[in-house]
Amino acid sequence: MLHTIIFDEHNKPDEQEKQQLVDFLHDQLEQYGDPKQQIRRAIDYALREFDSYGGFVMILKQEQKTRAAVVINRTGMDGYIPENILVYIAVDRNSRGEGLGRELMTQAIAHATGDIALHVEANNPAKILYEKLGFTNPYLEMRLKK
Repeated sequence: MLHTIIFDEHNKPDEQEKQQLVDFLHDQLEQYGDPKQQIRRAIDYALREFDSYGGFVMILKQEQKTRAAVVINRTGMDGYIPENILVYIAVDRNSRGEGLGRELMTQAIAHATGDIALHVEANNPAKILYEKLGFTNPYLEMRLKK
């Protein structure tokens, strides 16, 4: 049986749980991921471990094993940029195709207050799921790297 855990500034994981989450995301995100210290910073941002707008981390567990996880950060820019950004979502590679990504995204969308933005590489297969859930691509993103 699946159960959902939500961590935020009021319900924080202990250090071991946090490290397990970082390791899970780093391992399962594969080529779409970031270094562990960046994943940890996004989690700490969501949990308001430092001065931030916060957010939440949602985990789907089955028999004490993490099957999927998402990190959503609040942007603090309500009204002109989406209030939230989905920073990371990952499904255990042995559980993909079982609908866990859809389940987690549906719960995260319901839990978030306001709109949600996300960045997805054009060749990422998760793009299809995001489109089915109502995400659109109305803008061309441009970046200046310094």
